[in-house]
Amino acid sequence: MTAILRTGTGRTGFRLSFGGGPLPLYLGGAIILGWFVLALLAPVVAPYDPIYQDVAARLQPPSLAHWFGTDNFGRDILSRVIWSARIDLQIALFGVVFPFIIGTVLGSCAGYFGGWIDTILMRIIDVVLAFPFLVLMMAIIVILKPGLSSFYVAMALVGWVSYARLVRAQILVIKSSDFVVAATSLGYSHSRIMFRHLLPNAILGSVVFSMSDAVLVLLNGAAISYLGLGVQPPTAEWGIMIAEGQSFITSAWWITTFPGIAIVTLAMGFSLLADGLGEKLGVRE
Repeated sequence: MTAILRTGTGRTGFRLSFGGGPLPLYLGGAIILGWFVLALLAPVVAPYDPIYQDVAARLQPPSLAHWFGTDNFGRDILSRVIWSARIDLQIALFGVVFPFIIGTVLGSCAGYFGGWIDTILMRIIDVVLAFPFLVLMMAIIVILKPGLSSFYVAMALVGWVSYARLVRAQILVIKSSDFVVAATSLGYSHSRIMFRHLLPNAILGSVVFSMSDAVLVLLNGAAISYLGLGVQPPTAEWGIMIAEGQSFITSAWWITTFPGIAIVTLAMGFSLLADGLGEKLGVRE
């Protein structure tokens, strides 16, 4: 097993690699599917209401009554971890989809048409990359208003640059290929060349990148919530749970430990899926 450090797309990520074979793909898919099913069945499998407060049972260690213990308000940690999966899976999904769409469209136009369109886009990307990613996101969220919707807007406004650079680079290479030159010579429209000849071949790298990018989106979402700018209490979310338990880290370790394990597990699932998908499609970041 080796560790791969990604750079060069505006953000740096950590991804585990298990080498060739279908194991990472299946294992990552199984982890994500497991969390998805758990989130979907939260009303059934969660033993308690995630926001119910039982002051008499506050700060109880893991036991048969509360498998993951309780927090400082007497809320069941296991129930909150399960319900939090709904929010964090949503963060990982929408935090990737919007930048993916925006970046793919802009990167395709810049790479295909070139000229002033490409110049303007690249200068905008340079400006965005001049600021630390998380700091720029926090500034946008503060301007808009702390909350989950503001987080998605911030991700869309900042995260698209990585996808734009990836797609643009692929388009620049592919558009000089013989089949694209032939399509141009036959008088095909720009939209047909773009969507039928260029994008299907250029988008694979972005698809693989989006899987590993979901790890960073998940961690950013937890960090934003930890700082009080994302999901707001009393909603159950892993970042909020860690923030609420930091004052009790020495006396009630379970409050922060179990949501932390949940974040690591889901992040590993996306990381393994990216590794396996890249191997399957023959794409290397």
